[in-house]
Amino acid sequence: MRLLISLATYNEIENLPVIVEEIFSVVPDADILVIDDNSPDGSGDWVDEKMKRENRLKVIHRSGKLGLGTAYIAAMNYAIENGYDYLLNMDADLSHQPKYIPAIRQKAEEGFDVVIGSRYVFGGGVENWPLTRRLMSKSINLYARLLLRLNTKDNSGGFRCYKTEVLKKIDFGKIVSRGYSFLEEMLFRLKRADATFAEVPIVFVDRRFGSSKINYKETLNALWILLRLGVFGR
Repeated sequence: MRLLISLATYNEIENLPVIVEEIFSVVPDADILVIDDNSPDGSGDWVDEKMKRENRLKVIHRSGKLGLGTAYIAAMNYAIENGYDYLLNMDADLSHQPKYIPAIRQKAEEGFDVVIGSRYVFGGGVENWPLTRRLMSKSINLYARLLLRLNTKDNSGGFRCYKTEVLKKIDFGKIVSRGYSFLEEMLFRLKRADATFAEVPIVFVDRRFGSSKINYKETLNALWILLRLGVFGR
C-alpha cells in the first residue's frame, strides 16, 4: 500500500533534515512530500538539493505563508492525484515522533479511514508543556467535541493518517478554515462522509528548535470557525 507522508514547513531548517532521515529509517517504503511556504531560512532549498539524491522526497514550493489548512489540502490533492493509498500528515518540528508511524499505519491498514496519533487516549501524553498550554489544548478539544459532536478525543492534533479514498468524498472548496481549525473541521466533514475513526497513543514532545506558529489571533479565529460549524454546519 502506497504511503505518502507530508510535512508543512516554514523556517524548519534545523528540524527538517533530522525528521526526513528519521522517517526514512522507520518507513523506508514511504515517500515524503514537503510543502514549503517560501521559508526565508532555506528549508525549501534544502529539499531541492536533497531531492537530487533521494527520489522518495517530493516538494511543493508556495509563494509565502498561505495557511496550514491550505498546506494540508495541497498534500491531500497531491496524494489523490498521484495514486497514493494513504496520506499521513505530521509536524516538521519533531514534536511528532516518527517512531509512532508504524502503529498508526497498521491501524489504518486494519480498515479505518482516519487514524489519529492521539495525546488524549490511554498511553498518550505531552512533554515539556506548561500547565496553561495543557489546559488550553484540552479546553479546545472539549469545545470541538461538544460543538461538532465528535467522538474522537484528540481533534486538534495534526499527526494523522487518512485513506485517500475517503478524502475523495470531501469538497475542499467548501472548507472555510485556513489555519489550525482545519484539523477539527476536517474531522467534522469526514464524520459527515461516514468515515471511520481510530486513535493510537502518542507522546507529543514540544519543539526543540524554532518557534511555534500558533498565536492569539489564530486561536480566536479557530474558536469562531468551530462555533460557526457547530451552529450553522458550514
